[in-house]
Amino acid sequence: MPQTILGRITQMARANINAMLDSVEDPKVMLDQMVRDYTSSIKEAETAVATTIGNLRLLEQDSKDAQKAMSDWETKARAASGKAEELKKQGNTAEAEKFDDLARIALSKQIGYESDVSNFAPAIKEQTDVVEQLKAGLTQMHSKLDELKSKRNELANRQKITEARERVQDMTGAINTMDPTSELGRYEEMVRRAEARVKGKEELSAESIDARFESLVKAARDDEVEKRLAALK
Repeated sequence: MPQTILGRITQMARANINAMLDSVEDPKVMLDQMVRDYTSSIKEAETAVATTIGNLRLLEQDSKDAQKAMSDWETKARAASGKAEELKKQGNTAEAEKFDDLARIALSKQIGYESDVSNFAPAIKEQTDVVEQLKAGLTQMHSKLDELKSKRNELANRQKITEARERVQDMTGAINTMDPTSELGRYEEMVRRAEARVKGKEELSAESIDARFESLVKAARDDEVEKRLAALK
């Protein structure tokens, strides 16, 4: 299991975020999902690493226990052998042989624990290497997760700015489409035409008055002409 987790950690940590972003329509949605996936995988990996470290500590403790038992049985073997030699000097060979048998048993136990200690060494070395690799992989994953979050936040901010700019452009386009100055121009033209009509009416009115006065002047002139013609006669 640790090796499987290590493979997944390595694969995810080496993921090229920019290349993955190029293949999707909505990068932020994908990044949100990747952040969730990475966070979940990190938790799973942390559990696996913790289990692996726990197993390593058990191996180390078993190795220490085996070393202690090996040392204890060596001490017992020495003690039994020493007692046997002491009894032999006293001429009690039968009793001495019993202690030699105990020494042999102790030595056999010592040899067994020596074998255990020897077997623990490579297992501990291998497990230690796996733990270090898993820790390095976790560090890479945390770094990649920070990169993902940073990229996601950057994209979110850029999207907000882009949306704000787009709204401004839409409003500007609406202003250009409904340009109030064009309405002012139309109203101004209406006023000019109204003013022209008034001027036309004023001119017509002035012409009417002038014609009436002209008619009066002409009538008076005709009367004068008639009077002078009568005088000549």
